[in-house]
Amino acid sequence: MLMQTYEARLDGLRKELARRGLDGFVVPISDEHMSEYVGSYAQRLKWLTGFGGSAGSAVVLKDHAAMFTDGRYTVQVREQVDGKLYDYEDVPATSPAQWIAAQAPNGARIGYDAWLHGIDWSETAQALFAKKGIELVPVDGNPIDAIWDDRPQASLAPATPHDEALAGRSSADKRAEVADWLKREGYDAAVISALDSVAWLLNMRGTDVDSTPVALSYVVARADGTADLFIAPEKVTPELSQHLGNAVTVRPRDEFVTALAGLAGKSVAVDPKHAVAGIFHTLEAGGAKVVREGDPTVLPKAIKNAAEQQGHRDAQARDGAAVVRFLRWLSIEAPKGGIDELAAAAKLRAFREECGILRDVSFDTISAAAGHAALPHYKVDEDSNIPIPPSSIYLVDSGGQYADGTTDITRTVWVGPGKPSAEMVERNTRVLKGHIQLAMQYFPDGTSGGALDALARMHLWQGGVDYGHGTGHGVGSYLSVHEGPQRISKPGGAFPGSETPLRAGMILSNEPGYYKAGEYGIRIENLVLVVPAPIESEGDYLGFETLTFVPLDRTLVEPSMLSDQETGWWNRYHEQVRAILAPQLEGADLAWLEDQCAPL
Repeated sequence: MLMQTYEARLDGLRKELARRGLDGFVVPISDEHMSEYVGSYAQRLKWLTGFGGSAGSAVVLKDHAAMFTDGRYTVQVREQVDGKLYDYEDVPATSPAQWIAAQAPNGARIGYDAWLHGIDWSETAQALFAKKGIELVPVDGNPIDAIWDDRPQASLAPATPHDEALAGRSSADKRAEVADWLKREGYDAAVISALDSVAWLLNMRGTDVDSTPVALSYVVARADGTADLFIAPEKVTPELSQHLGNAVTVRPRDEFVTALAGLAGKSVAVDPKHAVAGIFHTLEAGGAKVVREGDPTVLPKAIKNAAEQQGHRDAQARDGAAVVRFLRWLSIEAPKGGIDELAAAAKLRAFREECGILRDVSFDTISAAAGHAALPHYKVDEDSNIPIPPSSIYLVDSGGQYADGTTDITRTVWVGPGKPSAEMVERNTRVLKGHIQLAMQYFPDGTSGGALDALARMHLWQGGVDYGHGTGHGVGSYLSVHEGPQRISKPGGAFPGSETPLRAGMILSNEPGYYKAGEYGIRIENLVLVVPAPIESEGDYLGFETLTFVPLDRTLVEPSMLSDQETGWWNRYHEQVRAILAPQLEGADLAWLEDQCAPL
């Protein structure tokens, strides 16, 4: 029945494309802000195909269609998308544009929504298609919207001020920094379209996107320190208006395109990594001088000030106590065989909510049992949900959004009875050694994340194994759990940022792993803060301050594989865990913590 529904939707799209004189259409997971997570109103790919991952796209031609996903979703896409309707294509081995160039006939007209694609993608695809006699056509209104009868409306929930005491800086100060940059570079204005950049610049938060506290809006910032905020009027409260002040002009969101067209003759900076092609097209058509420059808020947003750093520490301590309560509960209930992945995720959220100030989770919890733990980006739902088997590994990657900080933690635990296999212990210990190696490392100021990535992999490599994801991503301050520009990953990988120099104040994850397909997976993740290194050095050196404090499962560790230095790190870490969390716990929870924090 469900697949017939998707077949009918695919057929409906093809009829709509034919009505518009189009031979194909590209469907990404995206919104008008190129967000990682998008609101329900923008989940066009999921509605069309059933695919529920966070990255992927589809191409629909007259008599052929394909789904494009990377290695994270190889299993998931086959479970959720009907192979009779769509071919499965692997990225980066191929891409939607390459596939279209090979499949579409000469003279084909391929539609795309310029408000959902980046300018680099559209220009690259256009150049590729031109060689094949194929035309790339920006559509006037998304054709999926024309056939999606019950499409949700974009959120009209109120936007709210973010406490300046937690932000550590006023919006006026941030806008002045952007204005100084504009004047220094000789630009009149900058278009800020990434939702977390708008939120940071204006000290404003919202509830329009699950897991990310942002409000659907755009900003045009000017060299005189003023700004225009484009946002639905229903979202603007008297409190927000007072917070924004006279230097920020609030305008209806649907005036944004008109305002761009009105910047004729102005020099306007736009970030091609964070702004959709539609913004570039509108500015250029209106006669503005468009300069492709990085978003001027990205780096200052990534470098957390003292108030944001302390907020993260406070949020992590609160979050850690909730995770400990969950892990103790799990250690009792899971071996009985009556807990499934969804129930575990719900229980973890309930423990977080008990603190009374949880705003949201920071992403959908990865609650992964047995073979599901071998899928690094597994997302449990009613269809995929399985019981957590006794005598198995369980991996839980989760986080919370609090007004003072954003958390992200992964713990891998053994669910009894019995003991894990020697291979499981050996692999976990290698992951642990890599985690410790990175956590303890000092490095010269200016070192990139790409230069550090091998430290987390070296012990796995020595065992002839590796993992297929990055080692660390940036984290926002009550904002996006995945924040740039910094990243710890293999240089030249699929995700940008590995070349970005690490700066004091940046927050990243430290999350090496190991995954045995179909059997089990391991990941150890703490968040770390880049700080000046506490050593005598020739020049400026940096290191990491660990922010996440929750016990690691000693059942999965082989102490004889650890050096004295690594054992010392383990014991010092667990002393800190006990010191930070014990005052928040009592009774059986406190006793469990004490047991887990005993010296190795």
